[in-house]
Amino acid sequence: MASSPNRTVRNAPKKPLLIFDGECLFCLRWIERWKEITGEAVEYTPFQAVTELFPEIPQEDFRRSVQLIATDGTVSRGADAVFRSLGQKPGRRWMTSCYKHLPGFARITEGGYRFVAEHRGTASFFTRLFWGKDVRQPTYFDARRWFLRSLGCIFLIAFVSLWMQVDGLIGEQGIFPVSEFLPAAQEHYGAKAVSLLPTLCWINDSDAFLYFLCGGGAFFSILLMAGFAPVLLLTLLFIFYLSLTIAGQTFLSFQWDILLLETGFLAIFFAPWQWRLTGTDRDAPVSRVGHFLLKLLLFKLMFMSGIVKLTSGDDSWGWIDHSFQWSAFTALDYHYWTQPLPTVFAWWADKHSEWFKHFSVAFCLVVEIVVPFFIWAPRRLRLIACALLIFLQIVIAITGNYCFFNLLTIALCLLLIDDSVWRRSDVPIGEASPRDFRRYWNWAAIPIAIITLPVNAALIQSAFEPRGVPSRWIGAVYDYFEPFRIVNGYGLFRVMTKSRPEIVIEGSTDGVEWRAYEFHWKPGDINRPPPWVAPHQPRLDWQMWFAALGTARQNPWFIQLVRRLLEESPSVMGLLAYNPFPDKPPRYIRATTYDYHFTTAQEHKASGAWWKREGEREYLPPISLKQ
Repeated sequence: MASSPNRTVRNAPKKPLLIFDGECLFCLRWIERWKEITGEAVEYTPFQAVTELFPEIPQEDFRRSVQLIATDGTVSRGADAVFRSLGQKPGRRWMTSCYKHLPGFARITEGGYRFVAEHRGTASFFTRLFWGKDVRQPTYFDARRWFLRSLGCIFLIAFVSLWMQVDGLIGEQGIFPVSEFLPAAQEHYGAKAVSLLPTLCWINDSDAFLYFLCGGGAFFSILLMAGFAPVLLLTLLFIFYLSLTIAGQTFLSFQWDILLLETGFLAIFFAPWQWRLTGTDRDAPVSRVGHFLLKLLLFKLMFMSGIVKLTSGDDSWGWIDHSFQWSAFTALDYHYWTQPLPTVFAWWADKHSEWFKHFSVAFCLVVEIVVPFFIWAPRRLRLIACALLIFLQIVIAITGNYCFFNLLTIALCLLLIDDSVWRRSDVPIGEASPRDFRRYWNWAAIPIAIITLPVNAALIQSAFEPRGVPSRWIGAVYDYFEPFRIVNGYGLFRVMTKSRPEIVIEGSTDGVEWRAYEFHWKPGDINRPPPWVAPHQPRLDWQMWFAALGTARQNPWFIQLVRRLLEESPSVMGLLAYNPFPDKPPRYIRATTYDYHFTTAQEHKASGAWWKREGEREYLPPISLKQ
């Protein structure tokens, strides 16, 4: 039962007046937050300045709790005063209703208020510890601007990287031509093919149109980096990259491709509806719902990536044994040399002592599983989480070529940095009038949140129960959105690869002398140091890593690659480092696998080799084109 006002004053104010202890640092900080919420609806003043105006209220009551004097002279105090004052803002009236009508709410909040009031020194200490000197509602105008420009840069990298290899991968003379893929899909799925495979390539599937999509995407990305028409450009970037992702088939099925699409889609509803990002007080208000959805995406990405490691059943990620031994955390004993495209720094990292590798695995799991919860914490904890997440991405990027994945994750982390870090608190920020259409654009994110939140919850739950089955209606919603890649599950390196089979492709004109095809980036020549290629992604080199984990029969694109090598397709040959048959194509092609491993420091010093290989096995027997 809510308490009712028990005192009135004769000198009633013209608007509600909240009176607080001006000598209490805790009160001073939080009053600034309340002022921001209530605006002009409530006046605030320290009791030291108005004691004589309200003799009906003893000074001891002023010191014990805040007092709210209504326009009719009635006085409320404690938690009641807090909720009544905040309830002056229309969007906060639910707080007053809860205090008045929700059973037990008033008793609990009044008890909490008394506890804090009696321990103001401790409360002030934790306020400074978690929030700093400013506890006002954080704003994210600078974060929005830097995030959108960074996203434009990442889109530019993605489009240009694909542009360099798109004809060899899915062009007319490529490995998996989209001009053959789409007609086959239409024949199999019928009229549903267009909705299952949403791509502009249904209009035109020529190499020139693929170049147009890549070039157009690069152009739009540059405009977004410059801050022009962010909503329009993000929409076009999403459509163009989705079209290429669908057309790219297995070559564009990586988690960072769908992460870029999901990020780009949500950014449409986070970006301001204006023609130019100005960085001044003319910027439109930041969409809180859009900001929440992007932070949820970062949380989902990191949290799922950590949980799936522990639920996969792979003990190298570590179930701690009964004696709490670190020996369970052995993933990095394998990761540096088994990852798809290691850098030269991975070779050096592999030489670290075992205890440090095991500690690093534990650190990675903590950052991926525990730290994401601090995304929702007060400012200082949130900034610490941001720093740890960025640090992890930098470490991963140093030792492995993961194209734009690390940059994209870091860009999402920028959304955790509020304006108090980027700028002085007295710099004006954007405000839109109630009639400004830009304010209404922020509401567009609300239906997206309503639709996607249950699906996201089910996806996060699936990390704990990989074999679980979602409810029928959530599954139906996910199936509807899945072709558009706008709500996805994540989980890199669920199971750690503990060996590194590497495919070596060789050609021959006579079936006796064989010459190897060398790739630009994947391991081949044991004396070549692991290269640094990120943020570019050589997609064929990446697929060769996956192909080596299976068989040629399980990777039909590999047979297509061999056919193109026998035909000496110029676009496919451009994906390789050099052509060992410059005069005429070989008559036969075969593929062999070897087990690769980093050399030890002593072996590298003696021979100069970075890799050693052994265990020759047939992957594909010699084949040739029909005569």
